[in-house]
Amino acid sequence: MRWELSEEQADFRTVLADWLGETCTSETLRGWLDSGELTAFEERFVGDGWFGVGSPEDLGGEGGGLVELALAAEELGRRSAPAGAWLGSMLALPTLAGTPEAAKALLADGVTTVLGVPADAVPGIATGVGVHEGRLVGRISAVLAADRARRLVVPVARGHGVVLQLVEVDQPGVVLLGRALTDRSRTVADVELDGAVGTAIPTDDVPAVLDAAALRAAVLVSADSLGVMEQMLDTTVEYVQQRKQFGVPIGSFQAVKHAAAEMLVKVEAGRSIVYLAAASVESGHRDAALHAAAAKAQVSAAAAAAADTALTLHGAIGYTWEHDLQIFYKRAKLDAELFGSPGVWNDRIADGLALLPATQG
Repeated sequence: MRWELSEEQADFRTVLADWLGETCTSETLRGWLDSGELTAFEERFVGDGWFGVGSPEDLGGEGGGLVELALAAEELGRRSAPAGAWLGSMLALPTLAGTPEAAKALLADGVTTVLGVPADAVPGIATGVGVHEGRLVGRISAVLAADRARRLVVPVARGHGVVLQLVEVDQPGVVLLGRALTDRSRTVADVELDGAVGTAIPTDDVPAVLDAAALRAAVLVSADSLGVMEQMLDTTVEYVQQRKQFGVPIGSFQAVKHAAAEMLVKVEAGRSIVYLAAASVESGHRDAALHAAAAKAQVSAAAAAAADTALTLHGAIGYTWEHDLQIFYKRAKLDAELFGSPGVWNDRIADGLALLPATQG
């Protein structure tokens, strides 16, 4: 099945792609990555009005839904734009439904609030934070963009359940320890809480809210993977048409054609899966959890495999720091593990499918 975008959605993707083509050129991106200063892109992204796309208008957003967010994630991935803080914020936004003012502040100020969960696991109720004498204590490892946020939405163990608390980063009792990533377009930090103060976020069903955040994460990371994979395909096709062996472009060799064709198949299949999953989760379809899991498991794994193919077809130059392929290769590899590996999401698919008795022939 090939997913068809509406005319408005297609126009949105084109306009964003053009904006990123001017704002996030290869040279500019390398400057941000080399300096470690990613706020320049974030500020421009917010200032030019892109941050609120896909968010409710009554909260100050630009309207649209998860399909529009997936389109944005796809284009951001295609440019390997430093938008980890945007992703962390988009995961946090739905958890703030009980505190509309905090949600409005997030959309008004840009990257202010991110979801305080480990970036290497599926978001869920497991938490390393508890309450001691009325204050928060514990540790959360590898929180996406924690070092760029003003506030964190933190799952906190209380009694026999879990509650959500909004924690200001700039207060005594909060320590952020940055970690270096191979993919320099995103950042993570360990969060240590020792006597921090949090504000309760009214939430009727915390497990359901965090599960919704997990599905949202699956869709947006798979969309990022799709964009990265598309870029690697384009880069590879261009390169094999230029590089020559035995006096002819290597793109004329049958083995190279087959490898590039396999990358194209992965891209086209991934596009339909990602858009379907986004629409399914947005509408609350009964199979939304399966659709989102399939998107994360299949598309992020396909992008990681495509990265290896692209590297092989580029030959030795693909390994060099000077070639842009290394930027996209690292992004694809991180996407595969971000908020749960393909294996973990495949397990969720297996858990969600009904077991049928074997039929006898």
